[in-house]
Amino acid sequence: MHILGVDIGGSGIKGALVDTKNGKFASDRIRIETPASFEIGAVTDTITTLVNEFDYKGPVGIGFPAAVANGIVLTAPTAHHVAGWVNQSVDERFSEATGCHVNVLNDADAAGLAEIRFGAGRGVDGVVITITLGTGVGGGLFMNGKLVPNLEVGKLYLEGHKDVVEQYMAGRIKKDLGLKWREYGERLTEFCLHIEHVFSPQLIIIGGGISTNHKKFMSEGQLKRTPGVPAKLRNRAGISGAAMWAASSIEQCR
Repeated sequence: MHILGVDIGGSGIKGALVDTKNGKFASDRIRIETPASFEIGAVTDTITTLVNEFDYKGPVGIGFPAAVANGIVLTAPTAHHVAGWVNQSVDERFSEATGCHVNVLNDADAAGLAEIRFGAGRGVDGVVITITLGTGVGGGLFMNGKLVPNLEVGKLYLEGHKDVVEQYMAGRIKKDLGLKWREYGERLTEFCLHIEHVFSPQLIIIGGGISTNHKKFMSEGQLKRTPGVPAKLRNRAGISGAAMWAASSIEQCR
Protein backbone atom coordinates (compact mmCIF):
# COMPACT_ATOMS: atom_id res chain seq x y z
CA MET A 1 0.00 0.00 0.00
CA HIS A 2 1.40 3.41 -1.00
CA ILE A 3 0.21 6.24 1.25
CA LEU A 4 1.19 9.89 1.30
CA GLY A 5 3.06 10.90 4.43
CA VAL A 6 3.69 14.55 5.33
CA ASP A 7 6.05 15.99 7.93
CA ILE A 8 5.47 19.58 9.02
CA GLY A 9 8.80 21.05 10.13
CA GLY A 10 9.98 24.44 11.29
CA SER A 11 11.51 25.32 7.92
CA GLY A 12 9.92 22.91 5.48
CA ILE A 13 6.78 20.84 4.88
CA LYS A 14 7.88 17.58 3.27
CA GLY A 15 5.98 14.71 1.76
CA ALA A 16 6.44 11.45 -0.12
CA LEU A 17 4.49 8.36 -1.04
CA VAL A 18 5.46 5.55 1.33
CA ASP A 19 5.34 1.79 0.93
CA THR A 20 3.83 0.95 4.32
CA LYS A 21 5.08 -2.64 4.14
CA ASN A 22 8.71 -1.56 4.49
CA GLY A 23 8.63 2.16 5.33
CA LYS A 24 10.57 3.11 2.19
CA PHE A 25 9.69 5.99 -0.09
CA ALA A 26 7.78 4.99 -3.22
CA SER A 27 8.24 8.43 -4.80
CA ASP A 28 10.59 11.37 -4.70
CA ARG A 29 10.30 13.59 -1.65
CA ILE A 30 8.81 17.03 -2.26
CA ARG A 31 9.58 19.93 0.06
CA ILE A 32 7.84 23.31 0.30
CA GLU A 33 8.96 26.12 2.59
CA THR A 34 6.95 26.33 5.81
CA PRO A 35 5.02 29.64 5.90
CA ALA A 36 6.93 32.05 8.14
CA SER A 37 3.73 33.10 9.89
CA PHE A 38 2.72 29.49 10.62
CA GLU A 39 -0.84 30.79 10.55
CA ILE A 40 -3.40 28.03 10.21
CA GLY A 41 -4.72 29.18 6.85
CA ALA A 42 -1.25 29.52 5.33
CA VAL A 43 -0.16 26.09 6.55
CA THR A 44 -3.40 24.54 5.26
CA ASP A 45 -2.84 26.08 1.83
CA THR A 46 0.75 24.79 1.75
CA ILE A 47 -0.36 21.25 2.63
CA THR A 48 -2.98 21.42 -0.12
CA THR A 49 -0.34 22.55 -2.62
CA LEU A 50 1.94 19.69 -1.55
CA VAL A 51 -0.81 17.07 -1.92
CA ASN A 52 -1.70 18.43 -5.35
CA GLU A 53 1.94 18.08 -6.42
CA PHE A 54 1.51 14.31 -6.07
CA ASP A 55 -1.81 14.31 -7.97
CA TYR A 56 -3.01 12.14 -5.09
CA LYS A 57 -6.48 11.46 -3.65
CA GLY A 58 -5.92 8.65 -1.14
CA PRO A 59 -5.42 8.71 2.65
CA VAL A 60 -2.83 11.12 4.05
CA GLY A 61 -0.92 10.99 7.32
CA ILE A 62 0.55 14.21 8.72
CA GLY A 63 3.06 14.71 11.53
CA PHE A 64 2.35 18.01 13.31
CA PRO A 65 4.61 19.80 15.85
CA ALA A 66 2.18 19.79 18.79
CA ALA A 67 0.24 17.39 20.97
CA VAL A 68 -2.69 15.99 18.96
CA ALA A 69 -5.52 13.73 20.13
CA ASN A 70 -8.35 12.46 17.93
CA GLY A 71 -7.25 14.92 15.27
CA ILE A 72 -7.55 17.93 17.59
CA VAL A 73 -4.56 20.15 18.48
CA LEU A 74 -4.05 20.29 22.25
CA THR A 75 -0.98 22.55 22.59
CA ALA A 76 0.59 25.46 20.74
CA PRO A 77 2.96 24.31 17.96
CA THR A 78 6.59 23.93 19.01
CA ALA A 79 8.69 27.04 18.34
CA HIS A 80 5.73 28.81 16.70
CA HIS A 81 3.95 31.07 19.15
CA VAL A 82 0.93 31.50 16.92
CA ALA A 83 -2.65 31.71 18.12
CA GLY A 84 -5.45 29.83 16.45
CA TRP A 85 -4.25 26.22 16.49
CA VAL A 86 -5.34 24.95 19.91
CA ASN A 87 -8.67 23.07 19.87
CA GLN A 88 -8.72 23.04 16.06
CA SER A 89 -9.78 19.77 14.42
CA VAL A 90 -6.90 19.59 11.96
CA ASP A 91 -8.07 16.19 10.69
CA GLU A 92 -11.27 17.83 9.48
CA ARG A 93 -9.66 21.06 8.30
CA PHE A 94 -6.90 19.39 6.26
CA SER A 95 -9.30 16.76 4.90
CA GLU A 96 -11.72 19.39 3.64
CA ALA A 97 -8.94 21.46 2.06
CA THR A 98 -7.19 18.57 0.30
CA GLY A 99 -10.16 16.39 -0.58
CA CYS A 100 -8.32 13.48 1.07
CA HIS A 101 -8.94 11.55 4.26
CA VAL A 102 -6.29 13.05 6.58
CA ASN A 103 -5.08 11.72 9.94
CA VAL A 104 -2.79 13.93 12.03
CA LEU A 105 -0.51 12.98 14.92
CA ASN A 106 2.37 14.52 16.82
CA ASP A 107 5.44 14.72 14.58
CA ALA A 108 7.77 13.04 17.09
CA ASP A 109 5.24 10.23 17.52
CA ALA A 110 5.28 9.80 13.73
CA ALA A 111 9.09 9.55 13.65
CA GLY A 112 9.02 7.13 16.56
CA LEU A 113 6.44 4.88 14.88
CA ALA A 114 8.70 4.43 11.86
CA GLU A 115 11.76 3.82 14.01
CA ILE A 116 9.97 1.19 16.10
CA ARG A 117 8.55 -0.61 13.07
CA PHE A 118 11.50 -0.43 10.68
CA GLY A 119 14.48 1.06 12.52
CA ALA A 120 16.54 0.84 15.69
CA GLY A 121 13.54 -0.13 17.85
CA ARG A 122 12.36 -3.03 15.73
CA GLY A 123 11.72 -6.14 17.82
CA VAL A 124 12.53 -4.46 21.15
CA ASP A 125 10.05 -5.33 23.91
CA GLY A 126 9.25 -3.26 26.96
CA VAL A 127 9.52 0.53 27.17
CA VAL A 128 11.34 2.33 24.36
CA ILE A 129 11.79 6.11 24.22
CA THR A 130 12.50 7.85 20.92
CA ILE A 131 13.95 11.37 21.05
CA THR A 132 13.76 13.66 18.01
CA LEU A 133 16.17 16.60 18.05
CA GLY A 134 15.26 19.45 15.73
CA THR A 135 13.68 22.88 16.14
CA GLY A 136 12.36 21.50 19.43
CA VAL A 137 12.76 18.24 21.34
CA GLY A 138 10.16 15.60 20.57
CA GLY A 139 9.63 12.28 22.27
CA GLY A 140 7.87 9.03 21.53
CA LEU A 141 6.90 6.50 24.21
CA PHE A 142 6.34 2.88 23.20
CA MET A 143 5.37 -0.17 25.21
CA ASN A 144 5.93 -3.48 23.44
CA GLY A 145 5.79 -1.60 20.14
CA LYS A 146 2.54 0.24 20.94
CA LEU A 147 2.50 4.04 20.91
CA VAL A 148 1.57 6.02 24.02
CA PRO A 149 0.99 9.40 22.33
CA ASN A 150 2.03 12.96 23.12
CA LEU A 151 4.96 12.44 25.46
CA GLU A 152 6.11 16.07 24.93
CA VAL A 153 9.46 15.62 26.72
CA GLY A 154 10.66 18.91 25.28
CA LYS A 155 8.43 20.67 27.82
CA LEU A 156 10.25 19.11 30.80
CA TYR A 157 12.48 21.13 33.12
CA LEU A 158 15.82 19.78 34.29
CA GLU A 159 16.94 20.55 37.82
CA GLY A 160 18.78 23.84 38.02
CA HIS A 161 17.54 25.16 34.65
CA LYS A 162 14.98 27.94 34.20
CA ASP A 163 14.05 27.00 30.64
CA VAL A 164 12.37 23.88 29.29
CA VAL A 165 14.51 21.20 27.68
CA GLU A 166 13.89 22.29 24.09
CA GLN A 167 15.47 25.64 24.94
CA TYR A 168 18.51 23.82 26.33
CA MET A 169 19.41 20.98 23.98
CA ALA A 170 17.22 20.99 20.87
CA GLY A 171 19.14 20.39 17.67
CA ARG A 172 19.04 24.09 16.78
CA ILE A 173 20.60 25.05 20.13
CA LYS A 174 24.03 23.77 19.11
CA LYS A 175 24.11 26.21 16.21
CA ASP A 176 22.40 29.07 18.04
CA LEU A 177 24.91 28.96 20.93
CA GLY A 178 27.93 27.81 18.93
CA LEU A 179 28.35 24.72 21.12
CA LYS A 180 31.14 22.25 20.44
CA TRP A 181 30.06 18.65 19.87
CA ARG A 182 31.37 17.63 23.29
CA GLU A 183 29.38 20.40 24.98
CA TYR A 184 26.24 19.46 23.11
CA GLY A 185 26.76 15.79 24.00
CA GLU A 186 26.99 16.68 27.68
CA ARG A 187 23.63 18.43 27.51
CA LEU A 188 22.05 15.48 25.75
CA THR A 189 23.47 13.08 28.32
CA GLU A 190 22.07 15.18 31.18
CA PHE A 191 18.65 15.03 29.59
CA CYS A 192 18.80 11.30 28.80
CA LEU A 193 19.87 10.47 32.35
CA HIS A 194 16.71 12.20 33.53
CA ILE A 195 14.63 10.21 31.03
CA GLU A 196 16.33 7.02 32.21
CA HIS A 197 15.56 7.84 35.86
CA VAL A 198 11.89 8.66 35.22
CA PHE A 199 10.91 5.96 32.70
CA SER A 200 13.47 3.13 33.13
CA PRO A 201 13.32 2.30 29.41
CA GLN A 202 14.91 -0.70 27.72
CA LEU A 203 16.23 1.56 24.95
CA ILE A 204 16.58 5.25 24.08
CA ILE A 205 16.76 6.11 20.36
CA ILE A 206 18.17 9.49 19.32
CA GLY A 207 16.85 10.87 16.02
CA GLY A 208 16.36 14.10 14.14
CA GLY A 209 18.63 15.75 11.60
CA ILE A 210 21.50 16.20 14.04
CA SER A 211 21.68 12.44 14.64
CA THR A 212 23.52 12.14 11.33
CA ASN A 213 26.55 13.31 13.35
CA HIS A 214 25.85 10.97 16.27
CA LYS A 215 29.44 9.74 16.46
CA LYS A 216 30.53 13.25 17.44
CA PHE A 217 28.29 13.52 20.51
CA MET A 218 27.14 9.99 21.41
CA SER A 219 29.18 7.11 22.81
CA GLU A 220 28.62 3.68 24.33
CA GLY A 221 28.07 3.68 28.07
CA GLN A 222 26.89 7.29 28.02
CA LEU A 223 24.03 6.40 30.37
CA LYS A 224 24.03 4.40 33.60
CA ARG A 225 22.00 1.37 32.53
CA THR A 226 20.09 2.11 29.32
CA PRO A 227 21.51 1.62 25.82
CA GLY A 228 21.34 4.80 23.78
CA VAL A 229 21.50 4.35 20.00
CA PRO A 230 21.13 6.61 16.95
CA ALA A 231 18.01 6.38 14.82
CA LYS A 232 18.34 4.47 11.56
CA LEU A 233 15.72 6.20 9.43
CA ARG A 234 17.00 9.74 10.08
CA ASN A 235 14.95 12.37 8.21
CA ARG A 236 12.81 9.72 6.48
CA ALA A 237 11.20 8.74 9.78
CA GLY A 238 8.63 11.52 10.12
CA ILE A 239 7.17 11.03 6.65
CA SER A 240 7.19 7.23 6.90
CA GLY A 241 5.60 7.22 10.34
CA ALA A 242 2.87 9.64 9.29
CA ALA A 243 1.96 7.35 6.38
CA MET A 244 1.87 4.38 8.74
CA TRP A 245 -0.48 6.28 11.05
CA ALA A 246 -2.88 6.84 8.16
CA ALA A 247 -2.60 3.15 7.23
CA SER A 248 -3.42 2.05 10.78
CA SER A 249 -6.46 4.32 10.79
CA ILE A 250 -7.72 2.59 7.66
CA GLU A 251 -7.27 -0.81 9.30
CA GLN A 252 -9.24 0.30 12.36
CA CYS A 253 -12.17 1.32 10.15
CA ARG A 254 -12.40 -2.09 8.45
